[in-house]
Amino acid sequence: MVLTERFTEAVRYAVVVHATQVRKGTEVPYIGHLLGVASLVVDAGGEEDHAIAALLHDAAEDHGGEARLADIRARFGPRVARIVEECSDSLAEEPAEKEEWLVRKQEHLARLGAAGRDTLLVVMADKVHNARAIVTDLQTLGRDLAFRRFKGTPEQVLWYYEENLGIATDPRSDLPPALTAPLVTAVDQMRTHIAAVGG
Repeated sequence: MVLTERFTEAVRYAVVVHATQVRKGTEVPYIGHLLGVASLVVDAGGEEDHAIAALLHDAAEDHGGEARLADIRARFGPRVARIVEECSDSLAEEPAEKEEWLVRKQEHLARLGAAGRDTLLVVMADKVHNARAIVTDLQTLGRDLAFRRFKGTPEQVLWYYEENLGIATDPRSDLPPALTAPLVTAVDQMRTHIAAVGG
């Protein structure tokens, strides 16, 4: 894969869209997560469209909904926009308009069951990056502080990642070990930490 000026433009776009956003409960600029997901997609053999969608996978969900999605489609094409749309668990413009966390996750998982490899490649790269961050927080902060930033309980968050893992490791998903192996490891570590404290 050769990354062209389209990818460079997507980096610029993501930096502007997420300029004031930080990772939940931290002061870490959100762009670090987006670059991390794009890196995982590239390492897993993704194409440029996948890498661009990885950079933009939260743009519509977090900043502008349908209007943002239309802008992404105009700038980066319908394939990227479709992946971004399918990565999003809500396209409501205002946070207050979104469904409750558990409802959104249940509905998104149901949609992922029918999603194609394009979308799953980006979604599972996102889950790997997030799951690793959760495990690091569990190891360094402990359960209470690690999950303070989430709207779901530790058990609900674990359930969500286990469901994603089931989709990722289904042979029909056709995802490379570069994504499935680290997700298995991270979810196992998450399960161990939660069980150790919760039990």
